[in-house]
Amino acid sequence: MDFDLVVRNGTVVTASDIWESCDIGIKDGTIVAVGPRLPATAGAQEIDAEGAFITPGGVDSHVHLSQVHNANVDDVDRSTITNGVIPDRENYVADTYDTGTRSAVAGGTTTVITFASQMKKDASIIPVIENYHKLAKDQSYCDYAFHVIITNPTPQIVEDEFPRMVDEYGITSVKLYMTYKPMKLLDYQILDVMYSARKLGITTMVHAENADIIDWMTQHLEEKLMTHPYHHGTSRPPIVEAEATNRVICLAELMDTPILLVHISGGPATKHIRDAQTRLLPIYGETCPQYMFLLADSMRKGDFEGAKCVCSPPIREDKSDQDAIWAGIKNGTFNVVSSDHAPCKYNHPNGKQRGLQHGNLPYGKFRFIPNGLPGVETRVPLLFSGGVLSGRISPQKFVEVTSTNPAKLYGLKKKGSIAPGFDADLVIWYPQTKFQPFKLTNEMLHHSIDYTPFEGIEFKNWPRYTIIRGKVVFSHGEVTGEMGYGQFIQREKSLLPGPRDVWLNEWRP
Repeated sequence: MDFDLVVRNGTVVTASDIWESCDIGIKDGTIVAVGPRLPATAGAQEIDAEGAFITPGGVDSHVHLSQVHNANVDDVDRSTITNGVIPDRENYVADTYDTGTRSAVAGGTTTVITFASQMKKDASIIPVIENYHKLAKDQSYCDYAFHVIITNPTPQIVEDEFPRMVDEYGITSVKLYMTYKPMKLLDYQILDVMYSARKLGITTMVHAENADIIDWMTQHLEEKLMTHPYHHGTSRPPIVEAEATNRVICLAELMDTPILLVHISGGPATKHIRDAQTRLLPIYGETCPQYMFLLADSMRKGDFEGAKCVCSPPIREDKSDQDAIWAGIKNGTFNVVSSDHAPCKYNHPNGKQRGLQHGNLPYGKFRFIPNGLPGVETRVPLLFSGGVLSGRISPQKFVEVTSTNPAKLYGLKKKGSIAPGFDADLVIWYPQTKFQPFKLTNEMLHHSIDYTPFEGIEFKNWPRYTIIRGKVVFSHGEVTGEMGYGQFIQREKSLLPGPRDVWLNEWRP
């Protein structure tokens, strides 16, 4: 058979099956054959997997790259039009498309979905989308797509521009915030978005936290000088997430439209999602490794070092919340595990150190700490090492939540599986007997951030090869791909169940 590349003697894993002693034949960037002892013509490149696991390339559907403003500390109401160039790059503290996607491929992720972020006074989302296209053009090591963050859902945007977003730009998902002053929407506005999203087959992602409780708690904590980074979590107990989760599920049921609850952190919100799914509502759940592997003690380190682990929703105090997240992965409550890679540097005045610029030293004030953690490179290895190899989840479940389901949920029809017709996006792991476990240090990673919250965690395996559309882009610890190889993907509508045509009363959209 005529192949460009044959991967031989692997243990191939999909979301449903495991095939041992299996080969994968690749031609023109596409998988064309899967089976034992594939015959190949002379000249085809071959890689011997040596019996190790081969999994589909990771699809990380929640990644923030080249965003100029931080939602929780920057009171900015208009987008910065960059013309493809990050302003004041020397003082930029986050990951850009080049550094973020370089980090992604080094951790086995072959596709990222990033965010084009509308600001409150942006009258149109079209310039926003065009701006992020310029920021990403020729900068990505892996394939990528966009969600659009909606903060100003005017009639023009939801009625006229949403159809253009879907038809012209191939963007079939939006993200809404129920918190952060510069970003949050009222319930009325959320319903406006859902109304249009249902008609157009758009998946609506929601950051669900009760903004009023957070603001009230923060003010009263500051009055008591309880402003240490650890108290970021105190200001946002699990009920803050649970209330907003339940509320937006009710809005989605009223509108009969699918939603995804992003980065769920605790047991109470998980239960609301599970209950809705049990009632057959098209409610989907996402969680992240920080809620599976870290606890709130990570925010107690030193006077201010805990700022490294400040994110929203916060990492939880009680191990029961962590256990609920793992259970939710195993029982299907969580359809996807994403990184929510939203980092900023620690040792920089524009980064986490902003929390020290408003008094109460040496602890600073948590409300001014930019939220978010780095994680695009560690997501897939953490789930494989700490999930599969620890016996917490099966190899098939690992593939389902890190690759197959994100591809289905977001209309990436050629991503997320190992089968003829799919893009040849693969991760080849080390044979377990040949891998020397190691404890992670930030110096091992490929992002531009000066720390990792997962420092010191032991990894029992790591991707040996990352392959995107038949090309090896990462091999034995080295990024071998080229910046600009990544392609923008126009997506289709979600492949997972959508509206049910079941209503609460006589009203119909």
